[in-house]
Amino acid sequence: MAAAIYLASSKPSSSPPCLPLPRRPSSPPPSSTLLLSGRGDRRGTVAVLLAGGVAALAAAASAQALPVGSPAIDALSSLQEPENALSLPTWAIHVSSVIEWVSAMALVWEYGEKSGLQTWKGLCWGMVPLLGGAFCACTWHFFYNSESLEVLVALQSALTVLGNITMCFAAYRIYKASQEGSTSS
Repeated sequence: MAAAIYLASSKPSSSPPCLPLPRRPSSPPPSSTLLLSGRGDRRGTVAVLLAGGVAALAAAASAQALPVGSPAIDALSSLQEPENALSLPTWAIHVSSVIEWVSAMALVWEYGEKSGLQTWKGLCWGMVPLLGGAFCACTWHFFYNSESLEVLVALQSALTVLGNITMCFAAYRIYKASQEGSTSS
């Protein structure tokens, strides 16, 4: 995404690169721009995502800090997971990465809505295959990397390649739109 922002902001002229800032609407945003909080309030969305990340990290840290002889450890030790199972901190990273990607998609879409630059919405659509790849990876790990689900590994790889191509194409469209906008003004 940083490459897309760089491409969109780079100009061959000597003026410093900048992205057009979205205008603040005088009326409340339409329902299509509402984020996770349900009100379109970006601070509320960030607060919810931050609280979820902190809770995941706290759970991972507390699980690591339990004393060896505690009843919780004894109960957990009776659940024998395979050796290839992901640890709790690794799961926290996987889940928080997916949440971060979804929130980045929402912010890119919102920027496209507020600025009126439809090519930014295209970047959001270009991010969808990569999200699908993340879901494939998490699903495969959830089932302990089962050999019967190895098709998910191939699907995740294909979605990653497709997502990289679609994001590259979307970044190019943003670049071309910014070039056309700078020559017409």
